[in-house]
Amino acid sequence: MKTILMMAITADGKIAKHATQLADWTSKADKKIFVEETKSAGVIIMGKTTYETIGRPLPGRLNVVLDQTPDTSKNIPGSLEYTNLPPKSILADLAKRGFKTAILGGGATINGLFLKANLIGEIWLTIEPKIFGEGLSLFKDADVNLELELIEVRNLDKNVIQVRYKVVK
Repeated sequence: MKTILMMAITADGKIAKHATQLADWTSKADKKIFVEETKSAGVIIMGKTTYETIGRPLPGRLNVVLDQTPDTSKNIPGSLEYTNLPPKSILADLAKRGFKTAILGGGATINGLFLKANLIGEIWLTIEPKIFGEGLSLFKDADVNLELELIEVRNLDKNVIQVRYKVVK
């Protein structure tokens, strides 16, 4: 299964000022490509904090929410699933159900879990023309030393680009 980490970052590499910041700082172009790509994949994986920041399942795709103590009574078949399975088991389950690609949609802790398990195949970063100075990095709790190979650079808008990398394993 192909796993793509898809995040918007500031020019100084931050994904948010703090864990509960809304993604209202990202451009319309980023939101548009995020919706297109996550719907195309059919599944997005995120952490509980990211999900609670959004506040609802993103329509038109399966939302998998990682939570240490998942409340599966909140699950909505085909739309929302809470889990505490390890990343490899989540991807194996999704592959069994016919998904070919999964999008990691954050946050930094979940990104770090998938990185530690060596399960990220591509990293797509939308670089927004903002600088936060301080804030959350792409990965948390992970010793990062990745080699990347550039796949593509896209101009999404006048001031917004997306870079797509393959993780060299």
